[in-house]
Amino acid sequence: MSLYDDNPGREWQWLRGIWAGRGRVDPGFWRLHLVVTVDDEPLGMQDLIGLDFAKFGTVATFSWLGADHRGRGIGAEMRAAVLHLAFAGLAAREAASTAFMDNHASNRVSVRLGYRPNGTTWATRRGEAALMQRWRLTRDGWDRIRRDDIELSGVEECRPVLGL
Repeated sequence: MSLYDDNPGREWQWLRGIWAGRGRVDPGFWRLHLVVTVDDEPLGMQDLIGLDFAKFGTVATFSWLGADHRGRGIGAEMRAAVLHLAFAGLAAREAASTAFMDNHASNRVSVRLGYRPNGTTWATRRGEAALMQRWRLTRDGWDRIRRDDIELSGVEECRPVLGL
C-alpha cells in the first residue's frame, strides 16, 4: 500500500497515522492535521508541522487533495491559509515544503506563494527512489505576498498547547 494509491486500505492506514499523530503534541514536535472543506465537503488535508518551533520558528507544510478537486486553485488556497496561520498567527520565521520533481502542480503552488528552491532530497514513492524539490519561504518572502482576506480565530487558545 502506498500514499499514492487511491484505495480504502491506504485511506485507513493514513487515518490511523493521523490519529496516532494527534496524540503527540508537545513543544518539541507538533503536527496540526487540518481538514480542507468546500461547502462542508471534505476535499483534502493541509498539515502544519513544527519541530522545535519555539526555538527555531520554522514550520513545514504537507498537503493532499483528492484527485477530483485538483487543478481548481484549491491547493494554493489551502497552502496560503496555513502559511497565514504560521506567519501571522504563530510568528514563524520560515516555512519549508517539498514536492516530487514531477508534481508540477505542487511545485507551481510553491513558486506562486513566494517559496524559493532550497535543494533536493530523495524519498520513496511506490517502492522506488524519487527526487524531491525542497522549498523555503522566509518571513520577508511571505510578507511580499501576504493576503489580507484570511481570518484566524482561536489561535491564542492553542499557543500554550504548542509550547508558545
